[in-house]
Amino acid sequence: MKKRMRLSITEANFLGFKTKPKTKGRGNEKYRITEEQNEQIEIFRSLKNTGFKEVKRTTNGKGEIVSSVEKLTAKELIDIPEGHAIKRLSTNVSTGQQWVITEPIKSIEEEVKSFDIEAIVKKFIKPIKLDKFNFDLSTDTFDRLVYTDVHVAMTTNENGHSLYGGVWNEDELKDRLCKIVSHVIVNSSSDTLIIDELGDFMDGWDGETTRKGHKLPQNMDNEKAFDVGLSFKVALIDNLADYYENIICHNVCNDNHAGAFGYIVNSAFKTIVEQKYSNVKVTNLRKFITHYTIGNYAFILCHGKDDKSLKFGFKPQIDAKQEAKIKDYIDEHKLHDYIVEFSKGDSHQKLFDESSSSSFNYYNYGALSPSSEWVQTNFKKGKSFFEMFNYSENQKINCPYVFEWKVGREEDEIKY
Repeated sequence: MKKRMRLSITEANFLGFKTKPKTKGRGNEKYRITEEQNEQIEIFRSLKNTGFKEVKRTTNGKGEIVSSVEKLTAKELIDIPEGHAIKRLSTNVSTGQQWVITEPIKSIEEEVKSFDIEAIVKKFIKPIKLDKFNFDLSTDTFDRLVYTDVHVAMTTNENGHSLYGGVWNEDELKDRLCKIVSHVIVNSSSDTLIIDELGDFMDGWDGETTRKGHKLPQNMDNEKAFDVGLSFKVALIDNLADYYENIICHNVCNDNHAGAFGYIVNSAFKTIVEQKYSNVKVTNLRKFITHYTIGNYAFILCHGKDDKSLKFGFKPQIDAKQEAKIKDYIDEHKLHDYIVEFSKGDSHQKLFDESSSSSFNYYNYGALSPSSEWVQTNFKKGKSFFEMFNYSENQKINCPYVFEWKVGREEDEIKY
């Protein structure tokens, strides 16, 4: 239901309306607004000692006001307690006096307490088996599987009119899981597998990124996304555990989409697979940048953006400032005697740079998910990847995999 309300030009702009020119001698113009917009305006007006002062006015030849610019003036803002947010505005109908009602902000960790972790563990304790493959495994130092930006629950084609369509749902994720398992087994060359997941595994909590305010089109609620994401991770181990003597998992949990939701999924994953398998070790990484060493190699892991501070993060192509930051990290942790790789996700682009720095290789890993509708419109169709490597003492073999793009709708084609 909509109602009519008089709005100043500033308030109309705040709600995104095309402003109406003021009529001389009359008050603010009326606009039709929804209940949600009304609530936004009430909060917008809920500042103490706040008003709008006209600083510019434009008139036509008849003296009618065509447009005006108003400046918001406020001497004192409402003192909202730390850790609280505005819930609603309460108004006394008789006196017009208003109160702002606040409530504690619930963190994602608090909200997910409704998940029954014990039931989840029982649900996944029975192995989720895919079709099994049998291959003779040779010996090498270690194998490494790298994937990033899975964005569980993301919608690539919300209304059916995205530029290139795309399919990203539970069935497509299961299909890609089968391809990952098959590819890893076929290309395995060692008894040790390292699995590096570089962040943004979940698309977001309640359809928003970790920093809030950025709405995301999604095709699952939180509970469904949790089940699908956890099932993917557990099934990956269920189907690889028999082929390796040791599996080591590193999950980047400081990113700009998944954040605490990603950490909770990975925490449940760690509890389940370490209870099921004695040869599996899971480490969930909460620092923005961290590393591990194995043999002659050091791998610095980072999503590329963090959960609160870096708006732009590490670029697909490294610049001098970012190179200096990585060199500082190498110096601090004394990694000079290793072959160093800085491994990142976020950009959804596969760019492996081994030339820009003499101290390390700069690897951007392509996303496992297809491109979102926003990326399709603002950039290009894109590709989906994961990477498999075989490492020996001073050599690595890359066995990449590129997924086929699935349209998921009839192509738009005009025929005459």
